[in-house]
Amino acid sequence: MSVQVSRLSNGLTVATETLPHLESVALGVWVKSGSRHETEDEHGIAHLLEHMAFKGTQRRSALDIATEIEDVGGEINAATSVETTAFYARVLKDDLPLAVDILADILTESKFDPEELEREQHVILQEIGAAHDTPDDAVFDRFTETAYRHQSLGRSILGTPDTVQAFTSQQLHDFLERQYGADRMVVVAAGGVDHDDFVREVEKRLGDFRPHADQMKPQVAHYVGGDYREMRDLRDAQIILGFEGRAYHARDFYASQVLSMILGGGMSSRLFQEVREKRGLCYSIYAFHWGFSDTGIFGVHAATGDTGTEELLPVILQELSRAGEQIDQQELDRARAQFRASLLMSRESPSSRASQVARQLLLYGRPIGTEELMDRLGGLTVERLTDLSARLFSSKPTVTAIGPVGKLMPISAIRDNLSWRQPQSIAV
Repeated sequence: MSVQVSRLSNGLTVATETLPHLESVALGVWVKSGSRHETEDEHGIAHLLEHMAFKGTQRRSALDIATEIEDVGGEINAATSVETTAFYARVLKDDLPLAVDILADILTESKFDPEELEREQHVILQEIGAAHDTPDDAVFDRFTETAYRHQSLGRSILGTPDTVQAFTSQQLHDFLERQYGADRMVVVAAGGVDHDDFVREVEKRLGDFRPHADQMKPQVAHYVGGDYREMRDLRDAQIILGFEGRAYHARDFYASQVLSMILGGGMSSRLFQEVREKRGLCYSIYAFHWGFSDTGIFGVHAATGDTGTEELLPVILQELSRAGEQIDQQELDRARAQFRASLLMSRESPSSRASQVARQLLLYGRPIGTEELMDRLGGLTVERLTDLSARLFSSKPTVTAIGPVGKLMPISAIRDNLSWRQPQSIAV
């Protein structure tokens, strides 16, 4: 079934994808507001607001929110990312009106009670501590901080102990009113749902939501690269090598996604075969490409024991350099097949489908079908990918490493290997 889209009089976008064979519905509200929309003093408030939305409204206590959805066998949750925040649920199709009501309630009538706020601040402080104590989480926080240092995009989503503890209920209300407007929100449902019925339910509960939010545009991101190494007494090392990637709307965005699959998207990928299987230099390695609205980042993450760090980066760099010289048609075809399979498999999950539609509406203003995506991938050639590789991997590198990393290849040697020279006008 195709996606149906309606827009309410206040500008709120409502979309559905009907899957008539399903008895359940996945639905949610996605907002174009995340951690990069915070000011420096608000670091962590988007994530805290997401938590506090479930801590009581004018009509429901925190316990009421949990029990009402679970009394009908449903589930409800939320997530904060760099550029969006999502509040979502999954219920049986007959309970859709209840789920819409609860989601609308937490968005329009949350109290942000000071006592609940104090308890939730303590919970998030524990999250921050746990993230710091988990090297494979901490290395990614350091990675974005280094690649986009002194910018909102580079700050961790969780915030810091100082900022999180300082927030007040009024600040949460102010952030919500400033960031959440109907023109920056989409409500999506996928599964056993009738479009017209869903639109009516959303209209009843969110039709009067403020049309526009008085929000400031996020700071334009500038990839800067850099080097961060943290010696810890651990049995393994967590290492990321990264480069400037491509934004969602950039011509080479999908090419970058495919390149990440060729280099490190599975057990047949170049990095897995060369670094892990043939040389045994690590126990885990993969490549990734993250796109944002105005920038992107390409990276390779590896986890290795304390004896493999010296040889690891030279071998990775060798493979990246080889990608700029030659990519086989068979590799491109395999990556396209992986991409297509991933898309089709995700369509079997109503939650994944609702999330995909919401993301496409927020990013592109319209849903994008699987065939259109495959047409874009079909236009890729090995020549284009080798050219992209040569350009990507000659950008400023970002290196972050945590653990026994004293023998890790120095950043100066990495730059020399990539034939990159920093302009004299830019300070290290």
